[in-house]
Amino acid sequence: MAIFHESIPKAQIEWILAQKVFWVATAPLSKDGNVNVSPKGGPYFGIPDERTFWYMDLSGSGIETISHLHEKGNGRITIMFSAFEGPPKIFRLWGKGRVIENGTKEFQDFITKHSITTIPGSRSIIVVDVHQAGSSCGFSVPFYEFKEHRTVLNDFFSNREKRFKEGKKEESIDRYWAYKNAWSMDGLPGLERALVTGKVEHVEPIKKMVGPHAPTRYYAPATYGLKQLMFVAVICLLLGAALVQYRIEYSGWVTERIQQLVGFLNPEEMVRP
Repeated sequence: MAIFHESIPKAQIEWILAQKVFWVATAPLSKDGNVNVSPKGGPYFGIPDERTFWYMDLSGSGIETISHLHEKGNGRITIMFSAFEGPPKIFRLWGKGRVIENGTKEFQDFITKHSITTIPGSRSIIVVDVHQAGSSCGFSVPFYEFKEHRTVLNDFFSNREKRFKEGKKEESIDRYWAYKNAWSMDGLPGLERALVTGKVEHVEPIKKMVGPHAPTRYYAPATYGLKQLMFVAVICLLLGAALVQYRIEYSGWVTERIQQLVGFLNPEEMVRP
């Protein structure tokens, strides 16, 4: 049975932190954009308080989550955990996500504050400001036995970092990000650091979609911020003032025309100054 909460229940935190895998779902604002779901594994996440969840975003070929969270007016994100042993359970966290990119002061401050150990492939920290949490039955989720975490990704970027330090500049993590993480499959800008590197080092980004559904450009829905609303308000105020002034002047003109007409029809009743 589904049960919802405005924050992460304390009774669920220990269970969440014990999970070995979870899923992240995001989507662009465009109605034609692609919904993304990514699995995350490893001990790279935490819950600082009942309204905050974070996980370390590791490097890979995709950049969908970061692109969607960077998109102006977006930030929607859902985290899902499933029980693969013991009683059945699915637990979700809904909220607004923000990206703290590796290489920024905010990134360094965050990992220092929360005692987070990074690895060569650490790309960013995703922080979720949770506004809803909820459980559901999970009755049809099968049992699985956990063996161990894969080390392929960790080894891949450790070896790449080693080759870079040996003098192979083309093996830099920034060039990898510029090639694979600068743009999403829908054409949204991705990792900001990747965009800068791509421009400075002239790295051509990978083509991510093929066929008739591959986008030629990104069509974002119209979004209006405080500046746009204030601009509209000022324009309306000016138009209102102009209309009032026009009505006053027009009213005077109409009165004058009526007086002239009355005087023409009956000179004796004409209003004289």
